[in-house]
Amino acid sequence: MKPDVPTAMRRLIAQIRATLPFDAPESWICRGPCQGCSLKLLTYLEDELCAWEARLDAGERPGLAELSQLMATARRVHRVLERNGLTNGAD
Repeated sequence: MKPDVPTAMRRLIAQIRATLPFDAPESWICRGPCQGCSLKLLTYLEDELCAWEARLDAGERPGLAELSQLMATARRVHRVLERNGLTNGAD
């Protein structure tokens, strides 16, 4: 049975947090040349995740469009981090 959208959103948030290096020190993230500011992208995505967690805790029920949008944003950030050598290509 498929989970409801709020449950799927919480699972997506957990997966994003487990995959991307949110806790990495700035000195590791900002090492050498990059295409797109990894630190700013991680900060932006962290803010999005925190906002969605707060909205879910308040009882808001996201739709599939919001779930898809967060997934797409996370994929774009992951691609930039991958190009900058901050993630494993198998993630």
